[in-house]
Order: sequence, then structure tokens, then C-alpha cells
Amino acid sequence: MPFSVRPYRRFPVHCAVTYHAGLFQGQGNVWHFSCTGWRLSGDLPMRPGETLSFTVALPNEQRIEVSEAVVHWSSGQEFGVENVVVERHTHARLQHFVKRLVREPTETGEKLAWKTTH
Repeated sequence: MPFSVRPYRRFPVHCAVTYHAGLFQGQGNVWHFSCTGWRLSGDLPMRPGETLSFTVALPNEQRIEVSEAVVHWSSGQEFGVENVVVERHTHARLQHFVKRLVREPTETGEKLAWKTTH
């Protein structure tokens, strides 16, 4: 597998996700995200090349909807996806959330961990 530099910084989070692949629905968690990709785990295994849509419940109680993403890798119940189709306002909300994480990494990280585990 060739080495590549990621265009966006990844952030650790723990958020609930609901995803759809065709007629099937899965539930799981988001473990890392950036403005272009996500590391998920869930009860509906995915394979590289498959497409899905998903909704993430962010720790700040916002919901982010990605209308199309493609699976780049999978291992057991974990898989990495890249956004293919994201609405402009959704991308703007993701960027705003990332700016909060960059600006207040310790405080926001503590809030993320508390909010998603309690």
C-alpha cells in the first residue's frame, strides 16, 4: 500500500453513528474524523469499495449527515471511509467543529470524552 499524506488533520472522538448501505442499516461509533474522512465501527460490516450514507451525533449535540461515502479499508467491524458527497452547509459545520477542537483541544477533548461516555 503506497504511503500518502492526509490532506486534513484527524481528531479522536467517540460519537454515535447510524449508517446505511443499500437496504441495510448499521449502528456504531465514530472514533476519528477529519473534514474528508472517518474511522467507524459498527454492527454492519463493510468492505472496501462499498458506499454508504451516515448520520453522526456530534458531542455538541449537532447531527452531521453525509449523503455518500466510500469505504477505503476494513478490519473486522472497523472501517475507514472518505466523504464523496457532502452538502456545503454540512462541510461548513464540520469545519466549524474542527476549529473548535483546534482552538480548545484540552477543554473540548474533556467535554467530548465526558459527553459521549455519560
